[in-house]
Amino acid sequence: MISSFHLSRPLHCYIAKKIYIGSMIEKLDQIKALASPLRMEVLRVLDKPNENFAHQESADPAKVGVCMNMIAEHFSVSQPTMSRHLDLLKRANFISTVKQQKWTYCLRNEKALADYADWMRQSLNVKPPG
Repeated sequence: MISSFHLSRPLHCYIAKKIYIGSMIEKLDQIKALASPLRMEVLRVLDKPNENFAHQESADPAKVGVCMNMIAEHFSVSQPTMSRHLDLLKRANFISTVKQQKWTYCLRNEKALADYADWMRQSLNVKPPG
């Protein structure tokens, strides 16, 4: 026997609420990711991978990304510590990762960073100076 159920609101209201909640969870992840000076600096150095990681020989830092171990070494932190920081940046969609053999490489997600900056401007109603 199939039981029926009754929705108190139209289905599109539930879908819209789920999308809104999902979007807000992503924004909270992004805010949390940017709350750390170290994670902000990681995003800054990943902006110019060829300059900051020119000594990486295993893959092109601008095309494939920068090896997690090299990022940890750059900041003089342990690999597990850097891995946690990079995981938060990945969850926020600010970086993408690619695994090649035993190495994981990180690239900035420019679209996600631009979308976040736009969202902040719109959410805070920031007007151009002048």
